[in-house]
Amino acid sequence: MIIVDLEASGTEYYKHSIVSIGALELENPKDRFYLECKIWDGAHIMPESLEVNGFTKEEICDPSKKEESELVQEFLDWISTKNDHTLVGQNVSFDRDFLKAAALRAHINWPLAYRTIDTHTLCYMHIIKRKLNIPKVNKRSALDFDSVLNYVGIPNEPTPHNALTGALSHAEVTYRLLYDEKLLPEFEEFPIPWKK
Repeated sequence: MIIVDLEASGTEYYKHSIVSIGALELENPKDRFYLECKIWDGAHIMPESLEVNGFTKEEICDPSKKEESELVQEFLDWISTKNDHTLVGQNVSFDRDFLKAAALRAHINWPLAYRTIDTHTLCYMHIIKRKLNIPKVNKRSALDFDSVLNYVGIPNEPTPHNALTGALSHAEVTYRLLYDEKLLPEFEEFPIPWKK
């Protein structure tokens, strides 16, 4: 499985751009990917997104950085050497749709499947199996990523968000929920709550 997280200039894949991608292979977590790029010409910028990811407008428009198309091609080249191309992350359809839109804008063949594994769903199922109550707001799941991290015993994601830090966090969450074991040395100090 490919754990992926990206940062973008906004929330809509058709008008905003990827600014960074972080990823790792769950089966070989030392095999990691991280790159940044400038936004594509004409991409919109949401100031709120820059507040979340910590990039400045100058950084995401820096002409010395790779093009979004180059970034996506390098990511797809990296992923092509892996045995399982299933994308995993929190609300990973967001990441998948941004990656696919970037590939299509660049006329790059999109080889990845529509199906993904979402850490929100994994956590929701884990809570149900333990016969606990799902936290809700307005009659909907309130399991945002910080809630999922906390559920598996990890503090909130650091801010500003970084795509590689996000991918590492998604990997640790996924592994703990699937195997009841720790995965990465970055999270070794944090016990798994249900194994006490």
